[in-house]
Amino acid sequence: MAPKRAVSVELIGRSVDRLVDRASFEMPAGVEELYASMRDGERSDTARHALGVLVENAAIARADRLPLCQDCGVAIVFCDIGQDVSLEGGSLRDAVDGGVRGAYERLHLRKSVVGDPLVRNNTGTNTPCFLHAEIVPGDRVGITVYLKGGGSENMSFLKMFRPTASVEEIIDHIASCVIEAGPNPCPPLFLGVGIGGTADVALVNAKRAVLRGVGSRHADPVYADLERRILERLNDTGVGPLGFGGASTAAAVYIREAPTHIATLPVALNLNCHSLRYAGEVL
Repeated sequence: MAPKRAVSVELIGRSVDRLVDRASFEMPAGVEELYASMRDGERSDTARHALGVLVENAAIARADRLPLCQDCGVAIVFCDIGQDVSLEGGSLRDAVDGGVRGAYERLHLRKSVVGDPLVRNNTGTNTPCFLHAEIVPGDRVGITVYLKGGGSENMSFLKMFRPTASVEEIIDHIASCVIEAGPNPCPPLFLGVGIGGTADVALVNAKRAVLRGVGSRHADPVYADLERRILERLNDTGVGPLGFGGASTAAAVYIREAPTHIATLPVALNLNCHSLRYAGEVL
């Protein structure tokens, strides 16, 4: 048996620090160009102005090193750990939290994590982060830091459909949720849809879905077509950018599906705001 590749958790912590830094001030490639294209296709003057402001905001954040949003979010960290990796040097959880804590302190980012959901005392460090670790093939560690604000997180939805539900019923439900959310998640939305699995799996998949890449299409033509249909439906709702009306309610729709029980059909929605804040690298 070949020896496992050693990866220091300290190295992972430093990676998390870098990724918080990058995600806080610069959106993934293609987002600003997408907004500019949406602005050119808008008929509403108000919607065009709102999209122009978003493009300007992104440019200022990148150039002046100012956070993309005053809500600097909670850190959701995905670690895809190769099965041929040996993690060394201590606790993965401590290293990841250390990277988040150090970045938020060093960059003077707003700290929004409370240590108990009812007592509501701010931890002062934006930790603990929300860590999802998965064992995958290979000898590398993939790390993605996803920053999520409270306004859009509050507009998360989960519905347990009957397995006999039609695709049209699912699309109707998604459109209804987006209309209900209105301006609260700060559209245009990057909508992650988790379909299948169990309730918890669907919710995590809805978050992972939006990390797929701007401009990407689902590899399965059936789901790619469903993404297109949902996007068209959402942009017919009239919610518009920042809720001011228009045809730019959603920038993209990403589906991540999973096997499920014969008696269930979970559908989870992750409404990400216009500031799509994530960054990743492979160690």
